[in-house]
Amino acid sequence: MTNKIAVLPGDGIGPEIVSEAVKVLDCLQSEFGLAVEMESGLIGGGAYDETGSPFPDATRDLARAADAVLLGAVGGVKWESLDISIRPEKGLLAIRSDLGLFANLRPALLYPQLASASTLKPEVVAGLDIMIVRELTGGIYFGQPRGVRTLDNGERQGYNTLIYKESEISRIGRVAFDIARKRGKKVCSVDKANVLECTELWREVMIDVAESYTDIELSHMYVDNAAMQLVRAPKQFDVVVTSNLFGDILSDCAAMLTGSIGMLPSASLNEDGKGMYEPIHGSAPDIAGRGLANPLATLLSVAMLLRYTLNEVPLADQLEQAVNQVLDKGLRTPDIYTDGMNKVGTAQMGDAVVDVLREAAK
Repeated sequence: MTNKIAVLPGDGIGPEIVSEAVKVLDCLQSEFGLAVEMESGLIGGGAYDETGSPFPDATRDLARAADAVLLGAVGGVKWESLDISIRPEKGLLAIRSDLGLFANLRPALLYPQLASASTLKPEVVAGLDIMIVRELTGGIYFGQPRGVRTLDNGERQGYNTLIYKESEISRIGRVAFDIARKRGKKVCSVDKANVLECTELWREVMIDVAESYTDIELSHMYVDNAAMQLVRAPKQFDVVVTSNLFGDILSDCAAMLTGSIGMLPSASLNEDGKGMYEPIHGSAPDIAGRGLANPLATLLSVAMLLRYTLNEVPLADQLEQAVNQVLDKGLRTPDIYTDGMNKVGTAQMGDAVVDVLREAAK
């Protein structure tokens, strides 16, 4: 069976890092017999420039027909003056909603070779391995009503609605508990139940879900404390489950514990296991086209694609080991470079991973 992958490079550094991912997938096809077909489409600012929409119908149809989606990044200063309804980021929100990608998995894993690249002391981050499970299709990013209105006194007022249904909370909770069963059997649910009624419900539902997972230890933490604890003692966490907004912020915070946001992949899954895979970083327009971007988060996103959607676990392991071996060789893109290492560019890093894979296939 041949699986179809929709490749959406997007904006900024997106095309550069996705090009390296396609290079790796081509290698897995030729050297390991991976049966995939890839077809590219437009999303984000580039899609708006060509079609007038950040998520054109052709891309929607391509994504729906695919078994998995590989995404680069969207957005950039070029499009910031557009109305918010047609900005590149709306394309990202639209594809998540259209495909029902409610579960966002964001691992924060510190490679031992990069301990010195973290801004925290090595003893604080050494051995770090956290999985953040972020609810992705609900919450304040999607809640209605929303907008900017003019009050009777002429003053403008912006408003957004934080809203979650019980069913939305319970299904993301089950994802987190199922993942914890394969890890350290601990789930920390992050909320703001002391001031937000919506997250008070979140906590109540998580407690209800936990009754079906008696082998898992459930704890709760307010989001402000969670942010502090991620910096103070991050290794206390195993699986963190939280809302769309809180997960967005906490996962970026956790990214810097690992040395660079350029190292972290993500998977966004629907209830059928179909997924969209992307690095958690943005489009970085300031370095776009300069060959400076770190492609490893995108390559590790391919490993998650192999693991979670294609069920090619041995190949996922092989790719992750290849990344580890390249780091062992001292190759570093500028974001993870330290004195004494070998500084390389985007394509060189991708080539190095492919070389390790080809050697392993012999």
